[in-house]
Amino acid sequence: MSKRILLRRVEMIGLTGSLLAGLVSCQGTQGGAGVMATVDGRKITSDEVEKYYGNQTAGSDQKPTGEQAVSLRLGILKELIETEMLMRRAEKLGLLATDEDVDKKLNEIKSPFSPEQFNQKLAEKKITLEDFKRDLRRSLTLDKVLNKEVSSRINVSDQEITDYYNANKSEFNLIEPQYHLAQILVTTQPNKQVRNLQNNKAQNEAEARKKIQMLENRLDSGDDFATLAMNYSEDPDVSNNGGDLGFSPESAFRNTDSATRDAVLKLKPGQYSAAIPIVNPANHQVAAFRIVKLVAREQSGQRAGDDPRTREAIRQQLHDRREQLLKAAYYEVLRDQAKVENQFAEQVLKNAGAAK
Repeated sequence: MSKRILLRRVEMIGLTGSLLAGLVSCQGTQGGAGVMATVDGRKITSDEVEKYYGNQTAGSDQKPTGEQAVSLRLGILKELIETEMLMRRAEKLGLLATDEDVDKKLNEIKSPFSPEQFNQKLAEKKITLEDFKRDLRRSLTLDKVLNKEVSSRINVSDQEITDYYNANKSEFNLIEPQYHLAQILVTTQPNKQVRNLQNNKAQNEAEARKKIQMLENRLDSGDDFATLAMNYSEDPDVSNNGGDLGFSPESAFRNTDSATRDAVLKLKPGQYSAAIPIVNPANHQVAAFRIVKLVAREQSGQRAGDDPRTREAIRQQLHDRREQLLKAAYYEVLRDQAKVENQFAEQVLKNAGAAK
């Protein structure tokens, strides 16, 4: 499993990445500051959930209603519960981010902007500086926990790298430039084969437009691309691995739609496109929307096994695979150890899913 949604790093969109806008101001609709869940006695209130809910639906012409709104709140609450479990672990390990940590990171984020520009960015995302710093502290804290409890345990040996290269040598013979892509796909017709983690599928074009807008908002707010793909993408083939499409030769773009081709060719590694509509040529109707990320670009030619770039790419690939596995196991262990009460989920079940 890739990085979880609430373990995102704080970066600024269009300048140093994406502005994390997790804790934004929004009027609650679930009973003021009522308790929606507890983790080891720590309360998660509706106000907290509504702040995230407000950010994720910002910019959408039509707000979620009924079961859609309930489902979105359930997903947000699940993320907050997982964050709280990790925060409790951080306290036990003495890994809470310090004021110095927060100030240092905040200054890094603010450095490309004038004070007026930075404040404007916060205003656009409807987030206060104090809320931003609080979420930044959480993000830094959770990174510390995962680095200590998971990442520090991973070791990829030189022999493992050599063995992987020898077993997959053809993978490094690039006849033409290669593009490593990932995508998030939202279709206008639900696919029975789709099994994303949230079991979330758009039922028609209007819902697809709202959903892709929500996903754009979350990416712009700093959410991890792979995690969003696993949770929401409707691509039955790659949503479970973070939307990773692997490498494609440059010639493959001759067979894709011009909008996707033009978007990909303009991207730099690490960047993602705006939502791209995919039109059915038979009826000229929108069949889906996709957001494409360029993970990496490789020039043509055979990559030698002792090429530092090749070895580092293999090392990172093996490391990431192992990290995803260990993180998934780590979350399950924390969940088993924590005392969690999800009152909102109980309420939804009691009301048979009806919005109350």
